[in-house]
Amino acid sequence: MAERSTAAVDVADSGGEEPLTAEAGKATADGAGTKEKVGKGTEAAVTDEVGAAAEAGPLELHSGHKLARRYRLEECVTRLDGFSSWRAVDEKLRRAVGVHVLPADHPRARPVLAAARSAALLGDPRFVQVLDAVEENDLVYVVHEWLPDATELTAVLAAGPLEPHDAYQLVSQVSQAMAAAHREGLAHLRLNPGSVLRTESGQYRIRGLAVMAALRGISADHPQRTDTEAIGALLYAALTQRWPYDTDAYGLSGLPKGVGLIAPDQVRAGVHRGLSELAMRALVNDGATASRQDQPCTTPEELAKAVAAMPRIRPPEPAYTPSPAYSRTTYQQGVYGRPPNRGGAAHPARAAAPMPPPPPLQSRTGKALKWTVSALLIAALGLGSWQLADTLLKEENKSDPGKSTSEKDDGKGKQPVGKPLDIASATEFSPLDAPFAPAKVDAAVDGDAGTAWVTKEFWNYPNFGNLPKRKQGSGIVVDLGSAKSVSSIDIDFYRAGQKVEVLAADPSASNPTSLSAFSQHLTDLKSTGKKLTTVLDKPVRTRYVLVHITELPASTADRYRGGISEIKVKG
Repeated sequence: MAERSTAAVDVADSGGEEPLTAEAGKATADGAGTKEKVGKGTEAAVTDEVGAAAEAGPLELHSGHKLARRYRLEECVTRLDGFSSWRAVDEKLRRAVGVHVLPADHPRARPVLAAARSAALLGDPRFVQVLDAVEENDLVYVVHEWLPDATELTAVLAAGPLEPHDAYQLVSQVSQAMAAAHREGLAHLRLNPGSVLRTESGQYRIRGLAVMAALRGISADHPQRTDTEAIGALLYAALTQRWPYDTDAYGLSGLPKGVGLIAPDQVRAGVHRGLSELAMRALVNDGATASRQDQPCTTPEELAKAVAAMPRIRPPEPAYTPSPAYSRTTYQQGVYGRPPNRGGAAHPARAAAPMPPPPPLQSRTGKALKWTVSALLIAALGLGSWQLADTLLKEENKSDPGKSTSEKDDGKGKQPVGKPLDIASATEFSPLDAPFAPAKVDAAVDGDAGTAWVTKEFWNYPNFGNLPKRKQGSGIVVDLGSAKSVSSIDIDFYRAGQKVEVLAADPSASNPTSLSAFSQHLTDLKSTGKKLTTVLDKPVRTRYVLVHITELPASTADRYRGGISEIKVKG
């Protein structure tokens, strides 16, 4: 079950939205008069459902009400068509969640339950996860993630259009996610700026897969085409800060009436030409652009391939802030010792020239002073040398015959060089899920840096795909056979850029498997290169050492993989 959840529950944001296809439309039950994208022949059925929902009456729920003695309702964010949506608290796991609630006899209850259970099986971290779908006590409710650190695309676009790299990431991530959903037979049918969230790390998450359409009673004859057009509208809005239809929606101004659909680079100056053409290929325009006659993208899979075929758009370079100009001191500028001006400004060349230092002492008194100081210095040096030699002779007489003088020159012995400790065994650290490659763990302790234990490849997120069962990371635990004093550690990694820390268990521990069992920190958590060498200030006594990986380096544009080539422990 996932840890984080959506910032709001979006099922009532009609807001003047235009239909994304010309197949059919219906007025929403909240009186906004907004048309929704539905398949042919479904309008009458939807109207009947709305009437039936009205007869069912609103649910008598309130803040503080508990579902399944676990989910405490906190704030109602939507009440529409006989169902309500809430921000709630999962008291068992102590986290915020979102909940959709409707009566069990509601005409959409069964479709909503089926849609939620199908979406829960997908388990793709690019979607806001469905955590529970239950029918209980004449109620049907769907529990989903709540992401407090995420922002709706609606709010992001209110601040202005996206930079080309951000727009590229948006269309890339959303099209890939929807392509994966359609391969599993799932459609969204209500993709809009209110159903796409951007996290603080810049990743995009989609909420309401299948469930939002089921709650609204929306269907489509060509769901893939419908979702593809919706992604095109998102890209269009991201590039222009305009909604690509002639009505205002989601806080965005629509296009002027009567002009039709015009390319984004004709709406706003400076729009990336490739992204502009991509948006037009995804929208309903027969695939034509101003300069090319590319075929339209009719499925998210085709759109994702078209994005991948584009030259990669790199993020903008960070703004360079020049350091303050070097300021010369007054002595360097020739101010020190300068005689005062007399009548007007000094000549520029003379002002810049440094004044010569005062001449050395040339008088009889000065010469006597110099000879006196020189004699005192010579005497002091002679006395110091005699005292140093006397001290060294005394120390040598006190020394043991087995010790060399080199060990006493600095007043302390050098740290002994650590000896390699035998590793009895090694196991993969995977506390919440099945191991990646348990048979390959020995490759990290076989003395050969050319072999390695390697993780699986994860999409979009360096923290193991942001998967709930991988939230504690992974790594390798080495068993020294018995408790020993560890003084240094050498680690070779499969690839540079991993975020790693080295931990040790208590000397009395036996076969520790949880992260909390490794209570001694041998290194801080930090990004590493291909090699990590640590010499401890004070040896640590332990039997089990954990090389703990929390984030993986990028293997391709949006995939992440890491691993460990060799671990050496010295005592």
